Amino acid sequence: MLSEPQLPFPAQHLEGVGLESKLRPRPRYQAPRYKPAGKLKGRVALITGGDSGIGRAVAVMYAREGADVAFTFLPEERSDAEETRRHIRNCGRRCVLLCGNLASADFCEEVVERTVRELGRLDILVSNAAHQNRKDSLDEVTDEEFDMSFKTNVYAYFRLARAALRHMKPGGAIIATGSQTGIMGSEKLPDYSATKGAINAFTKALAQNLIPRGIRANVIAPGPVWTPLNPADDGMTPEKVAVFGSQGPMQRPAQPEELAPAYVFLASDADSSYITGIVLQVMGGETTGG
Repeated sequence: MLSEPQLPFPAQHLEGVGLESKLRPRPRYQAPRYKPAGKLKGRVALITGGDSGIGRAVAVMYAREGADVAFTFLPEERSDAEETRRHIRNCGRRCVLLCGNLASADFCEEVVERTVRELGRLDILVSNAAHQNRKDSLDEVTDEEFDMSFKTNVYAYFRLARAALRHMKPGGAIIATGSQTGIMGSEKLPDYSATKGAINAFTKALAQNLIPRGIRANVIAPGPVWTPLNPADDGMTPEKVAVFGSQGPMQRPAQPEELAPAYVFLASDADSSYITGIVLQVMGGETTGG
């Protein structure tokens, strides 16, 4: 825990969606202390937003655990996506890159079908990609921004799950990336917080529906994590980025490699076969019900 990078980080702001390769310090995702045990051998995972951040760390750790991986990314994130693919292939696993915008219903359908066509099956869906922009007041949240948050964070998850369930067999797992904000709210992220709350409720309902099929659905709710999402947030100043995560009990953001083992845990029948419908909090000492 103490070996992870400590604040303050350099003051910085990422343009556009933000590339992980431009972040300083570079987010840690290789988890050298983690010992794989073949828990996902022979499985196929589809991860949204696997080019960087939590998605990249999960993709690489799944590959280390024996899974083949397909992941989505936006066109401007290709350089990050290529780095993730190199690490997956270095683990001896197959990898499919899926470039496009998850706000598109057609793209959500396409990525599931391509994953099954190119990798032969689909066992694990990780709905992780997200959109956020901080605003000082509700007046600043436009209909277009609200729409984009829900289309990327909620509609995509619903569409991906619906498409994936046409192919998933008993033993399958669906995992969504929630957020501390979906439990506690965040004054400058009303639309983002609302999407994460919706993800929690949708997953709990989905989990109950899928029990007869032997498929589990769960949420992981991270606290602050050092990924491109917040440094690329239009409402974050470079000075705020430098101390991002300082308000939490551990007074620092998590590194992506600290989140990834939770995704292995919830994907693995060996570890979590009796767990479905939970919101697993990985929030650096922040404690709350929900």
